[in-house]
Amino acid sequence: MAVNRIAFYQLETLLWIARLGTFAAAAARLNTTQPAISARVRELESHLGTALFRREGRAMALTPAGRELVRESEPLWARFQTVLTGCSDIGGARGVVRVGSGEIAAAICLPDFVTALGRDLPNVTLAIDIALTVDLIQQLASGQADMIFGAGPVAHPMLRSTPIGGVDLLWLASPAIASAPPPRPPVWSLSSASPLYHLVKDALADSPLATSPVNLCNNVRTMIDIVTRGGGVGAFPGAMVRPHLESGQLVRLPDMPPLPQIAFHVAVRAAESDPLVLAIFGRASGLRL
Repeated sequence: MAVNRIAFYQLETLLWIARLGTFAAAAARLNTTQPAISARVRELESHLGTALFRREGRAMALTPAGRELVRESEPLWARFQTVLTGCSDIGGARGVVRVGSGEIAAAICLPDFVTALGRDLPNVTLAIDIALTVDLIQQLASGQADMIFGAGPVAHPMLRSTPIGGVDLLWLASPAIASAPPPRPPVWSLSSASPLYHLVKDALADSPLATSPVNLCNNVRTMIDIVTRGGGVGAFPGAMVRPHLESGQLVRLPDMPPLPQIAFHVAVRAAESDPLVLAIFGRASGLRL
């Protein structure tokens, strides 16, 4: 057993495989390839003189020796990273951090946040993916993302989240539609997987538009463009339509029930221990919409 030849990157690889469940997810998290991950595992097994994984069908599972090594190494690795963080300048950190965000959060939160982050962490690369919150939660839990900005509650046993505020929703239409609405103007909303959809549907039930059809679109800016051109009505975040309101392209609809705010959260995996990811999460947690 050549324990003295075990490298930190080999142990880190093992821990990320255990956290995320697959070699592919660990490769994505460590910004390398799956063959490289497999090679690191083989090297570690060779040094220890024992198998750490066994194949179960098409999946790989930890052996008893692998589970024991992970259990004993996790707290040591976390402590080691804490010590390194305390001895280093986070501003000089390097790496790729994958950030997921819904479209609304991306429009409202990300421009200023990412600009400040680039100024303070110039050697960190960000990979930003825009998707619905329900998909982002799965990406984060499976290790395909490191941090997400989500709409509504981020409820998942593998994640921890912090609220960062809420966004007002406004019922809007073009001036022509607002002044002389057709009998049943179409209402535009995000898909049923979005919190916005349920807020809109609940509000419509007690409104003059209760019998209007609800059209779905997965892009808020496209819906704003459609409504601006007279293609119906919609409930949109005030921060995203401020220029349209100021220019008169959109106006508020009278006689519509008020909508509750959409709450936003920032989240990471509960088991996250990477100092860089945690530092960025800490900064994001301080945002206030």
